[in-house]
Amino acid sequence: MSQNLYDQPFSQRQLKAGENLKKILAKIFLNEIIIFPTIDSKLITVTEARISPDFKYAKIFFIPLIGQRSDEFLEVLNNFSKEIKFKASKNWTAKFMPNLKFVLDESFDYAEKIEKIIKKNKE
Repeated sequence: MSQNLYDQPFSQRQLKAGENLKKILAKIFLNEIIIFPTIDSKLITVTEARISPDFKYAKIFFIPLIGQRSDEFLEVLNNFSKEIKFKASKNWTAKFMPNLKFVLDESFDYAEKIEKIIKKNKE
C-alpha cells in the first residue's frame, strides 16, 4: 500500500482527491488552458497526484513525452504552479485547493533498469 509523508497509509479521501486532481490537471494540459512560453502542455502526462493529509500540499508526478527536455518542463511547471492551481481550482470540489509541486516521475526508468538487470541475470 502507498505511504504518505507521515509514514501512514494514504486515506481513501486522499486517494480519491489525488485521482480527481490528476484528471483535472490532465484536462488543463490537454486542452492547453494555460499557454506556457517554452513547452507544449500536450506533451505532459500526469502519472500521479499525492495529496498531504491536511490537503494543503500536492506532489504531482509527471512525465514529459520528450525526455531530453525534462528539466525544462519541471522548471516551467513549478514556475507556473500558482496559475495552474488557479485554473484547477475552478473544477476542484474540496474546501481547500492544495499548493502544487511538480516532480519528474522516474518510476518508469527505474522499472526499465530493473527489467534489464533481470534479463541480464537470466542469460
